Amino acid sequence: MKNLPNILTASRLVLALFMFVALATAAGAVPWLSERLTGEDQFRLERWAFWAFVVAAVTDFFDGWLARKFDAVTVWGAILDPIGDKILVCGALLGLMALGPNPMIVLPAGLILFREFAVSALREVGAGKGIKLPVTVLAKWKTTLQLVAIGAEMVLASWAAFGLPDTPDVVGPATVAIHGLLWLAAVITLITGAQYWEAARKALT
Repeated sequence: MKNLPNILTASRLVLALFMFVALATAAGAVPWLSERLTGEDQFRLERWAFWAFVVAAVTDFFDGWLARKFDAVTVWGAILDPIGDKILVCGALLGLMALGPNPMIVLPAGLILFREFAVSALREVGAGKGIKLPVTVLAKWKTTLQLVAIGAEMVLASWAAFGLPDTPDVVGPATVAIHGLLWLAAVITLITGAQYWEAARKALT
């Protein structure tokens, strides 16, 4: 059981890679393979990508919980867990943008990506100087909000693949609500990024 948290974390990395490749293939971005897909094949890949994302997101909760429950916190787990989170989020956002032009998600997605890379750089610099930037409570909620918002965006982008009602009175409100959720996630992401920046600045000075 002590190896289970690390196995879940590693599976998140594999699922994230599969999800991105599935979305890229469905979007026509994989030479030779994409051009041989039928419309139903594309829909199937979009559904598989969504469920891979959901399972990967669930492992984000259980690996940490199991590691604490069984006192199985390891150095590798501590390293791979945040990497897995960032690969999952970044892969999903890039896959969404590959599916087609959607101006409403470009800015919040870009802000989320910039923040994730900036905080990773801060952690790397801090680690070299013996400075730790512990995860804040708001940052944990940020990750949850990101995953929910991105999962909802994946459903919206693959609306037809899930056979959902395509009437304006359903699609319109759903689009506004889902895009609004992603913008909220982007705002919280920026706030936590500013918190980490301030913490790093104080520690370095």
